Amino acid sequence: MAISESAYIQEKFSALQTQQADAVLNEIRLKAFENFQVNGIPSYKNEEWRYTPVSQLFKKPFELSENTVSIEQQFLQQIRLPNSNEVNELIFVNGIYNASLSNIRSKELLVLPLQKALSDTAYAELVKAHLGKSSLYIKDGVHALNTSFINGGVFVYVPKNTQIDLPFYVYHLCNTQVNPVLAQPRSLVYVSESASLKIVEHYATIGNADSFINEVMEVVVAENANFEYYKLQADVANANQVNTTHIRQIGKSFVHTVVATLTGGMLRNNTNIIMEKAGNEAHMYGLYLLNGSTHADNHTLVDNREPNCFSNELYKGILDGNSTGVFSGKIYVRPQAQKTNAYQSNKNILLSDYASVNTKPQLEIFADDVKCSHGCTVGRLDEEALFYLRSRGIDTAQAKAMLLLAFANDVIDKINIESLREHIEDIIVNRLAVQTS
Repeated sequence: MAISESAYIQEKFSALQTQQADAVLNEIRLKAFENFQVNGIPSYKNEEWRYTPVSQLFKKPFELSENTVSIEQQFLQQIRLPNSNEVNELIFVNGIYNASLSNIRSKELLVLPLQKALSDTAYAELVKAHLGKSSLYIKDGVHALNTSFINGGVFVYVPKNTQIDLPFYVYHLCNTQVNPVLAQPRSLVYVSESASLKIVEHYATIGNADSFINEVMEVVVAENANFEYYKLQADVANANQVNTTHIRQIGKSFVHTVVATLTGGMLRNNTNIIMEKAGNEAHMYGLYLLNGSTHADNHTLVDNREPNCFSNELYKGILDGNSTGVFSGKIYVRPQAQKTNAYQSNKNILLSDYASVNTKPQLEIFADDVKCSHGCTVGRLDEEALFYLRSRGIDTAQAKAMLLLAFANDVIDKINIESLREHIEDIIVNRLAVQTS
């Protein structure tokens, strides 16, 4: 049965509410499900989803994931990122946190199932205060569906004055060997005052059936904290995703994000940064290197709610084959957010006559003492630069690959984890060598 069938969704929701007795989660889920019933799945008539036909995914016979399924260690070893022995690992299997596969090496880093955190007096109030705040900004039915089925989620806590030196790798594994799966991982991350954390998210599907990950990660960054976030999307062609990363800077802090989209099916990334304290700083970077029929949609938001905040945003796209890209970025400056400095740029190169990109940078400014700019470009490879390299004895394929890598490096260089940066760089170099030959 397609998951768009209301009876199927209602049955699964009622069963979850009965099984999970936590009053806080039940209330959050109930409000979200009411929102889902009112708004439904967005169609092309919804401006925020105009170029991404997510409703087509909901016509497929996905099974809502309920329990952790098995994943062979051999598969886990195959998809692990480099230096896996030197990082913290959190594993979601079909959207459910799997503690037995996870490995938290940093003793100061706390990882608890959401339900356990809500029953722990040390963290219950913190979770209640911050879980679900992304729904104030994202009100569509896809986001509401994730919240309606919060199950097997995690709470990640970094204590005050704690620097987590080892990166925190979050693996999202989907096992579709039996049937198509809709996985809905949920996480709440709290980086305390004067603490630091680096998160890397990676996705992998095993099986020939379609996978659909509908994820929400909410991050809270406190005073004088430092948070870095990296996303690598390099899954198979039958893997689809809607990912929301909602970051709230509740204290004067520093945030750095990089999203690298390389392969997959239909992919949508919502990256929101909410600046709730004066003097916040955020940097957002993205690279989508697309081929085949991959569709990548990057929606970003920077909400300047207080004065003297700074943000810089750069997203770049290289599109080949029949691929499609979407960039929609919004900078919002509220009346009290004077002295805001905010910059946004989206640049794209089309390598195929059949590839396309839709780009919409936006500014909404309600303050008069600000410095804000935005812009976008869509074009081909620079013929003069290509001619210059060819005149120096470099063949056409190598010259194209060199120019494209230089174009992408503006984003790749922003990855501050060396092993991850080199891994992504190798994937891109190999891809470009094949595409331009």
